[in-house]
Amino acid sequence: MGQNDIAKKPPYMDKLNEECGVMGVYDFDGHDVASDIYYGLFALQHRGQESCGIAVSDTNGQQRKVDSHKDMGLVNEVFNPENLGKLKGNLGVGHVRYSTAGASTRENAQPLVLNYVKGTLGMAHNGNLINAAELRRELEYTGAIFQTTIDSEVIAYHIARERLESKTVEEAVLHAARKIKGAYALVVMSPRKLIGARDPFGFKPLCIGKRDRAYFLASETCALETIGAEYIRDVLPGEIVTISPEGGIQSDTTLCLSEEKSARCIFEYIYFARPDSRIDGVSVYNSRINAGRFLAMDSPVEADLVTGVPESGNAAALGYSMQSGIPYGIAFMKNSYVGRTFIKPKQSFRSDGVRVKLNAIKEAVNGKRIIMIDDSIVRGTTSGRIVNMLKEAGAAEVHVRISSPPFLWPCYFGTDIPERDQLIAYQKTIDEIRDILGADSLGYLRVERLEEMVDGLAICKGCFTGTYPMEPPKEDIRGDYYDRIK
Repeated sequence: MGQNDIAKKPPYMDKLNEECGVMGVYDFDGHDVASDIYYGLFALQHRGQESCGIAVSDTNGQQRKVDSHKDMGLVNEVFNPENLGKLKGNLGVGHVRYSTAGASTRENAQPLVLNYVKGTLGMAHNGNLINAAELRRELEYTGAIFQTTIDSEVIAYHIARERLESKTVEEAVLHAARKIKGAYALVVMSPRKLIGARDPFGFKPLCIGKRDRAYFLASETCALETIGAEYIRDVLPGEIVTISPEGGIQSDTTLCLSEEKSARCIFEYIYFARPDSRIDGVSVYNSRINAGRFLAMDSPVEADLVTGVPESGNAAALGYSMQSGIPYGIAFMKNSYVGRTFIKPKQSFRSDGVRVKLNAIKEAVNGKRIIMIDDSIVRGTTSGRIVNMLKEAGAAEVHVRISSPPFLWPCYFGTDIPERDQLIAYQKTIDEIRDILGADSLGYLRVERLEEMVDGLAICKGCFTGTYPMEPPKEDIRGDYYDRIK
Protein backbone atom coordinates (compact mmCIF):
# COMPACT_ATOMS: atom_id res chain seq x y z
CA MET A 1 0.00 0.00 0.00
CA GLY A 2 2.72 2.46 0.92
CA GLN A 3 0.64 5.07 2.72
CA ASN A 4 -0.63 6.40 6.01
CA ASP A 5 -3.73 7.86 4.47
CA ILE A 6 -6.20 5.04 4.95
CA ALA A 7 -9.60 6.68 5.12
CA LYS A 8 -12.76 5.34 6.67
CA LYS A 9 -14.86 3.68 4.03
CA PRO A 10 -18.52 4.56 3.62
CA PRO A 11 -20.87 2.24 5.52
CA TYR A 12 -22.08 0.50 2.37
CA MET A 13 -18.52 -0.59 1.49
CA ASP A 14 -17.83 -3.73 3.46
CA LYS A 15 -14.88 -5.48 1.83
CA LEU A 16 -11.18 -5.28 2.56
CA ASN A 17 -9.23 -3.11 0.18
CA GLU A 18 -6.33 -4.55 -1.72
CA GLU A 19 -2.66 -4.12 -1.01
CA CYS A 20 -0.29 -2.42 -3.43
CA GLY A 21 1.77 -4.21 -6.04
CA VAL A 22 5.41 -3.53 -6.90
CA MET A 23 7.53 -4.53 -9.87
CA GLY A 24 11.18 -4.04 -10.83
CA VAL A 25 13.13 -5.08 -13.94
CA TYR A 26 16.81 -4.88 -14.94
CA ASP A 27 17.70 -6.10 -18.44
CA PHE A 28 21.46 -6.58 -18.60
CA ASP A 29 21.33 -6.72 -22.41
CA GLY A 30 19.99 -3.17 -22.57
CA HIS A 31 16.48 -3.83 -23.86
CA ASP A 32 13.66 -1.49 -22.87
CA VAL A 33 11.73 -2.83 -19.88
CA ALA A 34 8.62 -0.62 -19.78
CA SER A 35 6.43 -3.17 -21.54
CA ASP A 36 7.52 -5.94 -19.15
CA ILE A 37 6.65 -3.71 -16.18
CA TYR A 38 3.31 -2.85 -17.80
CA TYR A 39 2.29 -6.49 -18.19
CA GLY A 40 3.61 -7.31 -14.73
CA LEU A 41 1.50 -4.53 -13.23
CA PHE A 42 -1.46 -5.75 -15.24
CA ALA A 43 -1.07 -9.14 -13.51
CA LEU A 44 -0.88 -7.33 -10.15
CA GLN A 45 -3.90 -5.12 -10.82
CA HIS A 46 -5.92 -6.95 -8.16
CA ARG A 47 -3.58 -5.46 -5.53
CA GLY A 48 -4.59 -1.87 -6.27
CA GLN A 49 -6.88 -0.01 -8.65
CA GLU A 50 -6.48 3.61 -7.60
CA SER A 51 -3.34 4.64 -9.47
CA CYS A 52 -0.27 3.21 -11.14
CA GLY A 53 3.05 4.27 -12.58
CA ILE A 54 6.31 3.25 -14.23
CA ALA A 55 9.78 4.85 -13.98
CA VAL A 56 12.73 3.74 -16.16
CA SER A 57 16.31 4.73 -16.83
CA ASP A 58 18.98 3.76 -19.36
CA THR A 59 22.07 2.49 -17.54
CA ASN A 60 24.15 3.26 -20.64
CA GLY A 61 22.72 6.74 -21.08
CA GLN A 62 22.57 10.00 -19.16
CA GLN A 63 22.97 9.14 -15.47
CA ARG A 64 20.40 11.54 -14.04
CA LYS A 65 17.73 10.95 -16.68
CA VAL A 66 14.64 9.05 -15.53
CA ASP A 67 11.54 8.76 -17.70
CA SER A 68 8.34 8.21 -15.76
CA HIS A 69 4.60 8.26 -16.16
CA LYS A 70 1.95 7.81 -13.48
CA ASP A 71 -1.66 8.78 -13.02
CA MET A 72 -4.94 7.88 -11.42
CA GLY A 73 -6.66 4.82 -12.87
CA LEU A 74 -6.17 1.22 -13.88
CA VAL A 75 -3.06 0.08 -15.74
CA ASN A 76 -4.83 -0.06 -19.10
CA GLU A 77 -6.38 3.37 -18.45
CA VAL A 78 -3.14 5.11 -17.52
CA PHE A 79 -0.90 3.57 -20.19
CA ASN A 80 -1.27 3.43 -23.97
CA PRO A 81 1.17 2.58 -26.78
CA GLU A 82 2.18 6.24 -27.12
CA ASN A 83 3.14 7.04 -23.53
CA LEU A 84 4.52 3.54 -22.94
CA GLY A 85 6.74 3.89 -26.02
CA LYS A 86 8.31 7.03 -24.58
CA LEU A 87 9.61 5.17 -21.52
CA LYS A 88 13.08 4.21 -22.76
CA GLY A 89 15.39 2.34 -20.42
CA ASN A 90 16.64 -1.08 -19.40
CA LEU A 91 16.14 -0.55 -15.66
CA GLY A 92 12.82 0.32 -14.10
CA VAL A 93 10.25 0.03 -11.33
CA GLY A 94 6.46 0.03 -11.34
CA HIS A 95 3.61 0.27 -8.87
CA VAL A 96 -0.14 -0.22 -8.57
CA ARG A 97 -1.66 1.58 -5.63
CA TYR A 98 -4.35 0.27 -3.36
CA SER A 99 -7.75 1.89 -3.50
CA THR A 100 -9.02 4.13 -0.70
CA ALA A 101 -11.97 6.43 -0.24
CA GLY A 102 -9.67 9.39 0.49
CA ALA A 103 -6.31 10.92 -0.40
CA SER A 104 -6.86 9.89 -4.01
CA THR A 105 -4.42 12.25 -5.68
CA ARG A 106 -1.92 11.94 -8.47
CA GLU A 107 0.81 13.21 -6.14
CA ASN A 108 0.43 10.07 -4.04
CA ALA A 109 0.86 7.77 -7.03
CA GLN A 110 4.09 5.80 -7.28
CA PRO A 111 6.88 5.15 -8.15
CA LEU A 112 8.54 8.07 -6.42
CA VAL A 113 11.52 9.59 -8.24
CA LEU A 114 14.09 11.69 -6.35
CA ASN A 115 17.01 13.64 -7.78
CA TYR A 116 19.80 14.28 -5.31
CA VAL A 117 23.58 14.78 -5.23
CA LYS A 118 24.36 11.10 -5.77
CA GLY A 119 22.10 10.79 -8.82
CA THR A 120 18.55 9.52 -9.06
CA LEU A 121 16.45 7.20 -6.99
CA GLY A 122 13.22 5.52 -8.07
CA MET A 123 11.21 3.59 -5.50
CA ALA A 124 7.96 1.65 -5.16
CA HIS A 125 6.63 0.48 -1.80
CA ASN A 126 4.00 -1.93 -0.57
CA GLY A 127 3.26 -1.78 3.14
CA ASN A 128 2.61 0.52 6.06
CA LEU A 129 5.04 2.01 8.57
CA ILE A 130 4.05 2.43 12.20
CA ASN A 131 6.65 5.15 12.91
CA ALA A 132 6.15 7.18 9.73
CA ALA A 133 4.68 10.23 11.50
CA GLU A 134 7.63 10.41 13.90
CA LEU A 135 10.20 10.04 11.12
CA ARG A 136 8.40 12.56 8.97
CA ARG A 137 8.40 15.18 11.72
CA GLU A 138 12.14 14.67 12.23
CA LEU A 139 12.78 15.22 8.53
CA GLU A 140 10.54 18.27 8.37
CA TYR A 141 12.40 19.91 11.24
CA THR A 142 15.65 19.48 9.31
CA GLY A 143 14.25 21.19 6.25
CA ALA A 144 12.68 18.39 4.24
CA ILE A 145 9.79 19.42 2.01
CA PHE A 146 7.29 16.66 1.24
CA GLN A 147 5.26 16.43 -1.93
CA THR A 148 2.95 13.59 -0.86
CA THR A 149 1.09 12.30 2.20
CA ILE A 150 2.40 8.74 1.87
CA ASP A 151 4.92 7.08 4.17
CA SER A 152 6.80 5.82 1.10
CA GLU A 153 8.26 9.31 0.70
CA VAL A 154 9.67 9.08 4.22
CA ILE A 155 11.50 5.90 3.22
CA ALA A 156 12.82 7.47 0.00
CA TYR A 157 14.13 10.53 1.86
CA HIS A 158 15.93 8.37 4.40
CA ILE A 159 17.54 6.27 1.69
CA ALA A 160 18.72 9.43 -0.11
CA ARG A 161 20.11 10.93 3.10
CA GLU A 162 21.85 7.72 4.12
CA ARG A 163 23.39 7.48 0.65
CA LEU A 164 25.43 10.62 1.37
CA GLU A 165 27.38 8.74 4.06
CA SER A 166 27.27 5.24 2.53
CA LYS A 167 29.62 3.58 0.07
CA THR A 168 26.78 1.96 -1.90
CA VAL A 169 23.07 2.46 -2.41
CA GLU A 170 22.32 -0.95 -0.93
CA GLU A 171 24.17 0.10 2.23
CA ALA A 172 21.97 3.21 2.31
CA VAL A 173 18.86 1.04 2.00
CA LEU A 174 20.11 -1.08 4.90
CA HIS A 175 20.71 1.95 7.13
CA ALA A 176 17.29 3.38 6.27
CA ALA A 177 15.64 0.02 6.94
CA ARG A 178 17.08 0.04 10.44
CA LYS A 179 15.15 3.23 11.16
CA ILE A 180 11.75 2.34 9.75
CA LYS A 181 9.31 0.09 11.60
CA GLY A 182 6.37 -1.75 10.14
CA ALA A 183 5.58 -3.55 6.93
CA TYR A 184 7.37 -2.97 3.65
CA ALA A 185 8.35 -4.60 0.40
CA LEU A 186 10.54 -2.18 -1.58
CA VAL A 187 11.92 -2.08 -5.08
CA VAL A 188 14.55 0.63 -5.52
CA MET A 189 16.14 1.78 -8.78
CA SER A 190 19.51 3.52 -8.59
CA PRO A 191 21.51 4.59 -11.66
CA ARG A 192 23.15 1.15 -12.00
CA LYS A 193 21.38 -1.22 -9.61
CA LEU A 194 18.00 -2.74 -8.81
CA ILE A 195 17.41 -3.40 -5.12
CA GLY A 196 14.67 -5.32 -3.34
CA ALA A 197 14.04 -5.19 0.40
CA ARG A 198 11.56 -6.91 2.66
CA ASP A 199 10.77 -6.05 6.27
CA PRO A 200 12.23 -8.37 8.93
CA PHE A 201 8.84 -9.92 9.69
CA GLY A 202 8.04 -10.57 6.03
CA PHE A 203 4.57 -9.00 6.21
CA LYS A 204 4.57 -8.21 2.50
CA PRO A 205 5.62 -10.61 -0.28
CA LEU A 206 8.44 -10.08 -2.77
CA CYS A 207 9.96 -12.57 -5.19
CA ILE A 208 12.78 -12.76 -7.74
CA GLY A 209 12.56 -13.95 -11.35
CA LYS A 210 14.75 -14.27 -14.42
CA ARG A 211 14.26 -14.42 -18.19
CA ASP A 212 17.42 -14.72 -20.26
CA ARG A 213 19.58 -11.84 -18.94
CA ALA A 214 16.70 -9.85 -17.48
CA TYR A 215 16.01 -9.99 -13.73
CA PHE A 216 12.72 -9.21 -12.04
CA LEU A 217 11.35 -8.32 -8.62
CA ALA A 218 7.59 -8.64 -8.11
CA SER A 219 4.99 -8.79 -5.38
CA GLU A 220 3.66 -12.10 -6.67
CA THR A 221 4.80 -14.97 -8.85
CA CYS A 222 1.79 -14.50 -11.15
CA ALA A 223 3.48 -11.34 -12.49
CA LEU A 224 6.59 -13.35 -13.39
CA GLU A 225 4.57 -15.99 -15.21
CA THR A 226 2.67 -13.34 -17.17
CA ILE A 227 5.91 -12.06 -18.75
CA GLY A 228 7.49 -15.49 -19.24
CA ALA A 229 10.03 -15.16 -16.43
CA GLU A 230 11.27 -18.08 -14.36
CA TYR A 231 10.69 -17.86 -10.64
CA ILE A 232 14.00 -18.04 -8.78
CA ARG A 233 13.05 -17.57 -5.13
CA ASP A 234 11.37 -15.28 -2.63
CA VAL A 235 13.22 -12.44 -0.99
CA LEU A 236 13.59 -13.56 2.61
CA PRO A 237 12.01 -11.59 5.45
CA GLY A 238 14.64 -9.02 6.44
CA GLU A 239 16.74 -9.56 3.31
CA ILE A 240 18.08 -6.91 0.95
CA VAL A 241 18.97 -8.14 -2.55
CA THR A 242 21.04 -6.16 -5.04
CA ILE A 243 20.85 -6.95 -8.76
CA SER A 244 23.55 -5.67 -11.10
CA PRO A 245 25.47 -6.94 -14.16
CA GLU A 246 28.69 -7.03 -12.14
CA GLY A 247 27.38 -9.02 -9.19
CA GLY A 248 24.23 -10.76 -10.40
CA ILE A 249 22.03 -11.30 -7.35
CA GLN A 250 23.77 -10.34 -4.12
CA SER A 251 22.19 -10.79 -0.72
CA ASP A 252 22.43 -9.11 2.67
CA THR A 253 20.50 -10.83 5.45
CA THR A 254 21.57 -8.45 8.22
CA LEU A 255 17.96 -7.61 9.10
CA CYS A 256 16.70 -11.20 9.09
CA LEU A 257 15.06 -12.45 12.26
CA SER A 258 14.69 -16.07 13.25
CA GLU A 259 12.00 -17.91 11.28
CA GLU A 260 9.87 -18.14 14.42
CA LYS A 261 9.64 -14.35 14.57
CA SER A 262 8.55 -13.81 10.97
CA ALA A 263 4.92 -12.78 10.56
CA ARG A 264 3.57 -12.93 7.04
CA CYS A 265 0.20 -11.32 6.49
CA ILE A 266 -2.26 -14.22 6.51
CA PHE A 267 -4.62 -12.27 4.27
CA GLU A 268 -2.26 -12.68 1.35
CA TYR A 269 -3.34 -16.32 1.42
CA ILE A 270 -6.97 -15.74 2.37
CA TYR A 271 -7.82 -12.86 0.06
CA PHE A 272 -5.20 -10.47 -1.35
CA ALA A 273 -2.98 -12.58 -3.59
CA ARG A 274 -4.06 -14.19 -6.83
CA PRO A 275 -4.76 -17.91 -6.38
CA ASP A 276 -2.19 -18.82 -9.05
CA SER A 277 0.62 -17.21 -7.02
CA ARG A 278 2.98 -18.86 -4.56
CA ILE A 279 4.27 -16.87 -1.58
CA ASP A 280 7.23 -18.13 0.43
CA GLY A 281 6.87 -21.53 -1.19
CA VAL A 282 3.19 -21.95 -0.31
CA SER A 283 0.46 -22.08 -2.95
CA VAL A 284 -2.26 -19.47 -2.40
CA TYR A 285 -4.75 -21.76 -4.13
CA ASN A 286 -3.92 -24.72 -1.90
CA SER A 287 -4.16 -22.51 1.19
CA ARG A 288 -7.71 -21.54 0.25
CA ILE A 289 -8.59 -25.16 -0.48
CA ASN A 290 -7.26 -26.02 2.98
CA ALA A 291 -9.37 -23.29 4.56
CA GLY A 292 -12.49 -24.74 2.94
CA ARG A 293 -11.62 -28.24 4.07
CA PHE A 294 -11.14 -27.06 7.66
CA LEU A 295 -14.49 -25.25 7.57
CA ALA A 296 -16.16 -28.48 6.45
CA MET A 297 -14.46 -30.39 9.27
CA ASP A 298 -15.17 -27.85 12.00
CA SER A 299 -18.51 -26.35 10.87
CA PRO A 300 -20.41 -29.08 8.98
CA VAL A 301 -24.01 -28.64 7.89
CA GLU A 302 -26.41 -30.55 5.66
CA ALA A 303 -26.95 -28.79 2.34
CA ASP A 304 -27.46 -29.31 -1.39
CA LEU A 305 -24.87 -26.93 -2.86
CA VAL A 306 -21.61 -25.23 -1.85
CA THR A 307 -20.81 -21.95 -3.57
CA GLY A 308 -18.24 -19.20 -3.19
CA VAL A 309 -18.67 -15.44 -3.26
CA PRO A 310 -16.49 -14.45 -6.24
CA GLU A 311 -13.62 -14.45 -6.53
CA SER A 312 -11.77 -15.07 -3.28
CA GLY A 313 -14.43 -17.39 -1.86
CA ASN A 314 -14.38 -19.81 -4.79
CA ALA A 315 -11.35 -21.94 -3.91
CA ALA A 316 -12.41 -22.24 -0.27
CA ALA A 317 -15.88 -23.31 -1.43
CA LEU A 318 -14.29 -25.98 -3.60
CA GLY A 319 -12.29 -27.19 -0.60
CA TYR A 320 -15.45 -27.38 1.49
CA SER A 321 -17.13 -29.39 -1.24
CA MET A 322 -14.17 -31.77 -1.59
CA GLN A 323 -14.13 -32.46 2.15
CA SER A 324 -17.88 -32.69 2.70
CA GLY A 325 -18.96 -34.39 -0.51
CA ILE A 326 -21.62 -31.72 -1.09
CA PRO A 327 -21.64 -30.64 -4.75
CA TYR A 328 -19.84 -27.41 -5.66
CA GLY A 329 -21.62 -25.00 -7.97
CA ILE A 330 -21.68 -21.44 -9.29
CA ALA A 331 -24.49 -19.42 -7.72
CA PHE A 332 -23.36 -15.89 -8.59
CA MET A 333 -22.70 -13.93 -11.75
CA LYS A 334 -20.07 -11.25 -11.23
CA ASN A 335 -19.88 -8.22 -13.51
CA SER A 336 -16.22 -8.22 -14.53
CA TYR A 337 -16.46 -4.73 -16.02
CA VAL A 338 -17.14 -2.93 -12.76
CA GLY A 339 -13.78 -1.52 -11.72
CA ARG A 340 -12.34 1.58 -10.14
CA THR A 341 -14.40 3.92 -12.32
CA PHE A 342 -17.70 2.39 -11.24
CA ILE A 343 -20.11 5.24 -10.39
CA LYS A 344 -21.39 4.57 -6.89
CA PRO A 345 -25.19 4.36 -6.61
CA LYS A 346 -27.11 7.30 -5.25
CA GLN A 347 -28.03 7.16 -1.58
CA SER A 348 -31.55 5.97 -2.38
CA PHE A 349 -30.11 3.03 -4.34
CA ARG A 350 -27.07 2.19 -2.25
CA SER A 351 -28.76 -0.66 -0.42
CA ASP A 352 -28.93 -2.52 -3.72
CA GLY A 353 -25.59 -1.27 -5.05
CA VAL A 354 -24.01 -4.69 -4.53
CA ARG A 355 -26.34 -6.07 -7.23
CA VAL A 356 -24.57 -4.00 -9.87
CA LYS A 357 -21.44 -6.04 -9.19
CA LEU A 358 -22.99 -9.38 -8.23
CA ASN A 359 -26.22 -11.23 -8.96
CA ALA A 360 -27.59 -14.61 -7.91
CA ILE A 361 -28.38 -17.27 -10.52
CA LYS A 362 -31.92 -18.34 -9.68
CA GLU A 363 -31.77 -21.61 -11.58
CA ALA A 364 -28.75 -22.67 -9.50
CA VAL A 365 -30.17 -21.92 -6.05
CA ASN A 366 -33.97 -22.13 -6.22
CA GLY A 367 -35.30 -24.56 -3.62
CA LYS A 368 -31.82 -25.58 -2.45
CA ARG A 369 -29.98 -25.44 0.84
CA ILE A 370 -26.91 -23.34 0.09
CA ILE A 371 -23.56 -23.15 1.86
CA MET A 372 -22.11 -19.74 0.97
CA ILE A 373 -18.34 -19.33 1.48
CA ASP A 374 -16.80 -15.86 1.74
CA ASP A 375 -13.33 -14.73 2.78
CA SER A 376 -14.27 -12.32 5.58
CA ILE A 377 -16.93 -10.21 7.27
CA VAL A 378 -15.94 -6.68 8.24
CA ARG A 379 -19.06 -4.66 9.05
CA GLY A 380 -21.57 -7.23 7.81
CA THR A 381 -23.57 -5.01 5.48
CA THR A 382 -22.44 -6.60 2.21
CA SER A 383 -22.65 -10.17 3.53
CA GLY A 384 -26.23 -9.57 4.66
CA ARG A 385 -27.21 -8.29 1.24
CA ILE A 386 -25.68 -11.30 -0.49
CA VAL A 387 -27.54 -13.68 1.84
CA ASN A 388 -30.75 -11.81 1.08
CA MET A 389 -29.97 -12.00 -2.63
CA LEU A 390 -29.78 -15.80 -2.44
CA LYS A 391 -33.04 -16.06 -0.52
CA GLU A 392 -34.81 -13.77 -2.96
CA ALA A 393 -33.56 -16.08 -5.71
CA GLY A 394 -35.36 -18.97 -4.00
CA ALA A 395 -32.74 -20.53 -1.74
CA ALA A 396 -34.46 -22.62 0.94
CA GLU A 397 -31.60 -22.12 3.42
CA VAL A 398 -28.36 -20.12 3.40
CA HIS A 399 -25.51 -21.27 5.64
CA VAL A 400 -22.61 -18.81 5.73
CA ARG A 401 -19.06 -20.02 6.25
CA ILE A 402 -16.12 -17.60 6.46
CA SER A 403 -12.58 -18.69 5.51
CA SER A 404 -11.01 -16.45 8.16
CA PRO A 405 -11.60 -15.99 11.89
CA PRO A 406 -13.69 -13.05 13.16
CA PHE A 407 -12.04 -9.61 12.96
CA LEU A 408 -11.66 -8.30 16.51
CA TRP A 409 -8.75 -5.85 16.23
CA PRO A 410 -7.51 -3.24 13.70
CA CYS A 411 -4.46 -3.78 11.49
CA TYR A 412 -1.56 -1.31 11.44
CA PHE A 413 0.53 -3.05 8.81
CA GLY A 414 -1.26 -2.38 5.54
CA THR A 415 -4.68 -4.01 5.67
CA ASP A 416 -7.47 -1.50 6.18
CA ILE A 417 -9.29 -3.30 8.96
CA PRO A 418 -11.05 -0.38 10.69
CA GLU A 419 -11.40 0.64 14.29
CA ARG A 420 -12.83 -1.98 16.64
CA ASP A 421 -16.16 -0.20 17.03
CA GLN A 422 -16.74 -0.66 13.29
CA LEU A 423 -16.09 -4.41 13.37
CA ILE A 424 -19.29 -6.41 13.65
CA ALA A 425 -17.58 -9.34 15.40
CA TYR A 426 -16.23 -7.04 18.12
CA GLN A 427 -19.71 -5.81 18.93
CA LYS A 428 -21.80 -8.95 18.37
CA THR A 429 -21.80 -12.66 19.15
CA ILE A 430 -21.76 -15.17 16.30
CA ASP A 431 -25.47 -15.87 16.85
CA GLU A 432 -26.23 -12.15 16.73
CA ILE A 433 -24.20 -11.76 13.53
CA ARG A 434 -26.04 -14.71 12.01
CA ASP A 435 -29.36 -13.03 12.75
CA ILE A 436 -28.18 -9.70 11.32
CA LEU A 437 -27.07 -11.44 8.11
CA GLY A 438 -30.35 -13.32 7.88
CA ALA A 439 -28.43 -16.61 7.55
CA ASP A 440 -29.60 -19.98 8.82
CA SER A 441 -26.20 -20.66 10.36
CA LEU A 442 -22.76 -19.01 10.52
CA GLY A 443 -19.31 -20.48 11.01
CA TYR A 444 -15.81 -18.95 10.96
CA LEU A 445 -12.42 -20.55 10.42
CA ARG A 446 -10.80 -21.30 13.75
CA VAL A 447 -7.70 -19.24 14.62
CA GLU A 448 -5.88 -22.48 15.44
CA ARG A 449 -6.23 -23.57 11.80
CA LEU A 450 -4.33 -20.64 10.30
CA GLU A 451 -0.77 -22.00 10.49
CA GLU A 452 -2.00 -25.38 9.27
CA MET A 453 -3.71 -23.64 6.37
CA VAL A 454 -0.31 -22.27 5.15
CA ASP A 455 1.80 -25.37 5.81
CA GLY A 456 3.20 -24.11 9.10
CA LEU A 457 4.50 -20.70 8.00
CA ALA A 458 4.85 -18.11 10.75
CA ILE A 459 2.08 -15.55 10.26
CA CYS A 460 0.58 -12.40 11.75
CA LYS A 461 -2.78 -12.98 13.49
CA GLY A 462 -3.04 -9.57 15.15
CA CYS A 463 -6.40 -8.62 13.62
CA PHE A 464 -7.93 -11.78 15.10
CA THR A 465 -6.15 -12.02 18.47
CA GLY A 466 -4.89 -8.52 19.30
CA THR A 467 -1.37 -9.95 19.69
CA TYR A 468 0.87 -8.24 17.14
CA PRO A 469 4.42 -9.27 16.14
CA MET A 470 5.62 -5.80 17.18
CA GLU A 471 4.17 -3.25 19.55
CA PRO A 472 1.44 -1.30 17.75
CA PRO A 473 1.68 2.49 17.57
CA LYS A 474 0.43 4.55 20.50
CA GLU A 475 -1.36 6.87 18.07
CA ASP A 476 -3.58 5.71 15.22
CA ILE A 477 -1.23 6.27 12.29
CA ARG A 478 -3.70 5.11 9.68
CA GLY A 479 -5.42 8.46 9.14
CA ASP A 480 -4.17 11.10 6.73
CA TYR A 481 -1.02 12.70 8.16
CA TYR A 482 -2.01 16.29 7.44
CA ASP A 483 -5.45 15.78 8.91
CA ARG A 484 -3.82 14.56 12.11
CA ILE A 485 -1.40 17.48 12.58
CA LYS A 486 -3.88 20.30 11.92
